[in-house]
Amino acid sequence: MLDRARAFSPAGISSFFEICDRTSEGILIADAEQIGARGGGFALDKGVSTEVSLAKAKENRVNVFINETLWQEADTTRTVVETLLKKVPKAYHVTVRHRVDVPIGAGFGTSAAGALGTALALSKALDLNFTYNQLGRIAHVAEVKCRTGLGTVGPLMHGGCGLTLEPGAPGYASLDQIPVSADHRIIAGTFRPYSTKEMLSSREKRRIINEWGRKTLEKILAYPSLGNFMRACKEFAVGTGFVTERVQKLIELAEKTGAIGAAQNMVGEAVHALVTGDRVEAVHEAFKKVLPEEKIIIANIDLQGARIG
Repeated sequence: MLDRARAFSPAGISSFFEICDRTSEGILIADAEQIGARGGGFALDKGVSTEVSLAKAKENRVNVFINETLWQEADTTRTVVETLLKKVPKAYHVTVRHRVDVPIGAGFGTSAAGALGTALALSKALDLNFTYNQLGRIAHVAEVKCRTGLGTVGPLMHGGCGLTLEPGAPGYASLDQIPVSADHRIIAGTFRPYSTKEMLSSREKRRIINEWGRKTLEKILAYPSLGNFMRACKEFAVGTGFVTERVQKLIELAEKTGAIGAAQNMVGEAVHALVTGDRVEAVHEAFKKVLPEEKIIIANIDLQGARIG
């Protein structure tokens, strides 16, 4: 057993989604592993680096730091730790340190990335023998139970431009990808965060999201190119009413300056544009017309997925 271990998970931008937590009769699904979301988006090479350290203790205790600040409300990470500690006979004081390189609460999948990195690192530190999907399921269930997300964990395990065709935890969900190259970049800008918990509790908002989410997936699968993906996701943002005036303005600016396409982060008042390397500077300048530099990130698309180390 190790006294510490590290893992990395890419951040994940959701470009569109459909909430899948009820049966066709409208009954809430009891099994968290069967709950999830259809949708699609991108894994970024910027994300969440996690270090887990262990110390023997009389009773289990968990401290979670995010960018060197102690977070009492880091429920999703804490739930992952508590789940894995039940697998060992001894008690530990567990310290989790997340370094987050993207905005928190603005549709970058930071809770899923933190949960997944914690599962990988803590399993390594405790010398547990779990498969990649088994650890992914622990992170997925924590997200669902804490209501910080529905279907981000699975795509972060694989990277690229991911599509979730059927919902559920890793091993249950059906995943696919639209091929991307090493030359593709994501430029993203954030105005402000949204509350995922608040969105998931609104019945009318859920109905609209699911109507548009299903249509968007069908449109993408009919012609699964990156350009069509971005166009369909932009239409999703408009159709669901998520898009704001300044988001719409930034999307249009990005498109006019050479982006393959641009759409809104789900869920956040933020925009991501897909560009090739030769258009990065021009699209970056367009973002700077609307947002200060510190609100903009430029990232490669992560093609590997979450990993130990």
